[in-house]
Amino acid sequence: MADTDTVLNVSGVSKRFGGLQALSDVGIRIERGQVYGLIGPNGAGKTTFFNVLTGLYTPDSGTFELAGKPYKPHAVHEVAKAGIARTFQNIRLFSDMTAIENVMVGRHVRTHSGVFGAIFRGPGFKAEEAAIAKRGHELLDYVGIGKFADYKARTLSYGDQRRLEIARALATDPQLIALDEPAAGMNATEKVLLRELINRIRNDNRTILLIEHDVKLVMGLCDRVTVLDYGKQIAEGTPATVQKNEKVIEAYLGTGGH
Repeated sequence: MADTDTVLNVSGVSKRFGGLQALSDVGIRIERGQVYGLIGPNGAGKTTFFNVLTGLYTPDSGTFELAGKPYKPHAVHEVAKAGIARTFQNIRLFSDMTAIENVMVGRHVRTHSGVFGAIFRGPGFKAEEAAIAKRGHELLDYVGIGKFADYKARTLSYGDQRRLEIARALATDPQLIALDEPAAGMNATEKVLLRELINRIRNDNRTILLIEHDVKLVMGLCDRVTVLDYGKQIAEGTPATVQKNEKVIEAYLGTGGH
């Protein structure tokens, strides 16, 4: 019987692009309520692994389980339905839609009315849309940008756009929320607020996979960390253990990382 406290269990993941072996036999296991970090120098394979997990790339090999059930990471929408929501390193919001509309789009993954409901707009559709809007406002309040609900996404500050992306991801009711470089481009104040938000999400028993270049942020936030280098897993464990690992120190010092 599958361990229901394990949210993501992935093993044997490999991916080649032409002559480049981008990933070699990588695996991670994330327990419910954890913040799990994925770090490594530039070119280590972090983003490739992330893209495989979330359906942007098809792996050459690997087994994938989400909450004890196998899933196939072959299409982004199927992965979202299975229960993984992600943000992107380069913000991908609908810039001319309002903040609340962006979150409502995310919520539609979990709705039932379908195309005919949207066309004919019967009572069921209207009730569902009202419920989606209500949930959207709750999520905007949750991430701290409720007052900007009716602002177009492009008018929000950089940090608030990041929060909006997280709210949209949360709108899908994910088993796992995967954050791709959420602190990229943030100033020190925005990073403090981001850390508080991630801790809040974790404290609500949600599970987070975090790719992040800011090693200090990762080490201060994560319960466990996996380190990749040249597509291979060179360390896994608690932040304290990983920081002392000679291979990790060598990988970062050897590539000018910190």
